[in-house]
Amino acid sequence: MVGMEAFRDAVTAWAAGGPGEPARELAARLPVRTVVLLEGPSDAAALDALAAGRGRDLAAEGVCVLPMGGAMSIGRFAGLLGPHGLGLGLTGLCDEAERHHYARGLERAGAARQEFFVCAADLEDELIRALGVARVTELVGAEGDLRAWRAFLRQPAQRDRAAPQQLRRFLGTKKGRKIHYGRVLVEALAPDRVPAPLDGLLSSL
Repeated sequence: MVGMEAFRDAVTAWAAGGPGEPARELAARLPVRTVVLLEGPSDAAALDALAAGRGRDLAAEGVCVLPMGGAMSIGRFAGLLGPHGLGLGLTGLCDEAERHHYARGLERAGAARQEFFVCAADLEDELIRALGVARVTELVGAEGDLRAWRAFLRQPAQRDRAAPQQLRRFLGTKKGRKIHYGRVLVEALAPDRVPAPLDGLLSSL
């Protein structure tokens, strides 16, 4: 939905120090009810893929999926969008290491009761564990990245890492790769293998 994309862009500009009026106007005009705050675009790609696989159009349902550009932005976005701002419902996904930071940011924004879902390490870790190393490696090959994967494994820094750690690191070595595989890995999941944090997030919307 173009309108929801415009709202997301307006909020992102507002959080960066721009004017808030465009976001306020769009919030009043569009059926926005909930904003899903995510650390980055790879998380958004995964959520969008899962929603599409279940026949859901989140934008049409009034849900704005918004990558914040990093966990440190949670307080700023929650303040603009939550009870002290536009008064929208908030939810999202964070890594275990960021749980306390999220809790503090939400509390300061008056949104402490808003529910967030927590990944053990990060979403890539959850997806790799759900699919298994062998299946993820197959998908890397199917996506045309096998040569790059083999070259990556020859790096001295990778020799002492476990296979899941190697895959997580590989997904982040090229711009856009994490975003691409956020969708690919989710689309490869069996319905009963969706990681609990991602499944819980979508089910809550």
